[in-house]
Amino acid sequence: MKDYLRQWVAGAPGELLKRSLTREYLQARMLQALQDSGAFLNWVFHGGTALRFLYAMPRYSEDLDFSLLDPSKKSGFHTILGAAHRMFEAEGYQLSIKVNDRKTVHSGFVRFQGLLYELGLSGRPSETLSIKVEVDTHPPQGARWETTLIRRHVTLNLPHHDKASLLAGKLHAILSRPYVKGRDLYDLVWYLSDPSWPAPNLELLHNALAQTGWKGPRLTAPTWKRVLSEHLKPIDWRQARQDVAPFLERESDSALLTLENCLKLLRPSDPSLVSRWTKEQDP
Repeated sequence: MKDYLRQWVAGAPGELLKRSLTREYLQARMLQALQDSGAFLNWVFHGGTALRFLYAMPRYSEDLDFSLLDPSKKSGFHTILGAAHRMFEAEGYQLSIKVNDRKTVHSGFVRFQGLLYELGLSGRPSETLSIKVEVDTHPPQGARWETTLIRRHVTLNLPHHDKASLLAGKLHAILSRPYVKGRDLYDLVWYLSDPSWPAPNLELLHNALAQTGWKGPRLTAPTWKRVLSEHLKPIDWRQARQDVAPFLERESDSALLTLENCLKLLRPSDPSLVSRWTKEQDP
């Protein structure tokens, strides 16, 4: 499998892209290991990497994010990551896994040692490439999920949040995160620019915001776009574009990330509201 990886990245232009492709291949193999170990009986995939794998979002991602389908059952985090460690080790990878399961969100850092050097992507044999695996063992109620069979380097049968729940998760991240993350804003534009994407799962969004101490108004079908628009106005959009650019398939797409574009996408579809909305929202 290392030969496949070496061939996969060899033709890519530029070291940054080669590194992104390497990480994505290892993410796929990690998902395969989780699948083989039975994790997907109770782990549900969500977050940016889920968008990348399931819907071909044109940005690379770093973490594998999950929540428990049935929080009354143990996550099996140590056992499952231990099985992944043995799979990679049997194929000649040198790696270490650091696990922290003392908090509600169990996390594991999977560090591949010497791989970037072996692939000619680093001059330092000691440099590592990391993948973070997180499992929320007490997720907010209201998420809906489905299962999709995909092929991305390997064949995976992935249980994941449905589209409305994925959007709710991203809105929660934007509204509750104590700092601005360019990837969140890029994902928001990506979601909203698809007119076929359903509205957010508001039950899940409300429960997620309540978990993290949201002090704002309850978000409803008529109000969530307005509240989100106000939240976006103070953001340093230049910094957000710089933050996300290295993760994009086309770095120039970061130019699409502007307050004006977001506000246009967040305007209501009801013609009777457009005039009032324009007066209130346009900078």
